[in-house]
Amino acid sequence: MPGSTTIVAIFGPTGIGKTAVAIALAERLRAAGEDPAAISADALQLYRGLEILTGAPSAAERERLEHRLVGTLPLTATSSAGEFARAAHAEIDALLDGGRRPIVVGGTGLYLRAALAELDLRPPVDPAIRARRREQLEAVGAPALHAELAERAPATAAAIRPQDAQRVTRALELLDAGQAPPPGAEDSRLWTAELRRPTLLAGLTMDREALNARIEARVDAMVAAGAEQEVRAADAAGASPGARQALGFEALLAGDVDAMKAQTRRYAKRQLTWMRKLEGVRTIDVTGRAPEAVAEELHAALA
Repeated sequence: MPGSTTIVAIFGPTGIGKTAVAIALAERLRAAGEDPAAISADALQLYRGLEILTGAPSAAERERLEHRLVGTLPLTATSSAGEFARAAHAEIDALLDGGRRPIVVGGTGLYLRAALAELDLRPPVDPAIRARRREQLEAVGAPALHAELAERAPATAAAIRPQDAQRVTRALELLDAGQAPPPGAEDSRLWTAELRRPTLLAGLTMDREALNARIEARVDAMVAAGAEQEVRAADAAGASPGARQALGFEALLAGDVDAMKAQTRRYAKRQLTWMRKLEGVRTIDVTGRAPEAVAEELHAALA
């Protein structure tokens, strides 16, 4: 009955083939009489104008499976996990109430949790504080603000990369508002086993060398498809600090494809490390397997 359908959540490192598995699963579900839809749990795929760089589903892929929460924000917008959570919950609940199965597809840990669970995030800070910190970020850059954070909250700063503009400014905003961030800032709340709805969580893994080869090929394909031109256009349009967090944004602005590849490999490693800590995840090694074979395993797990 409506609302009782199990959600499928497909998580895994960048480049592993999550979208292909979601589409293959959707085709199996449709053959069984269902009408599934995908919901992106990727913080950067929200931005309209970075489709190539963020690996957003293509028009052809969206023909095969409806994707929601992709390209919903202009490049100049700022977003938060809390805002995303409200949007994702509304989409998931509407699908379930309509008798449809949501397939949540994500590579961003906090946004995956935001889609599937209730977030215990701190309240928003005063807009004046946020505006002041955004102006400072534009004027001096994230590393300079990170140095201030290191003086005020060393444990928090140690868990945040100096180039991570969004998290550095968020931590400083909380401090300015008298809400000292905990050690590790948002990372301490990246996962909970207490989900809003019954969910089959599938964590895709792959042999490291095979994954690195896929990442290399993926980046080359992005560049060939015009990722550098896309980034330069976004920069000229005044892309927000949040949009600039997209993997490879600054590297491609500098014309450094090798740096983008190295950054992507490091990020994939962090994603795999985080995924191993998840409670209740069904880990699936997809090395050498076609998306259809992985989808068959997931479909069987729903029976």
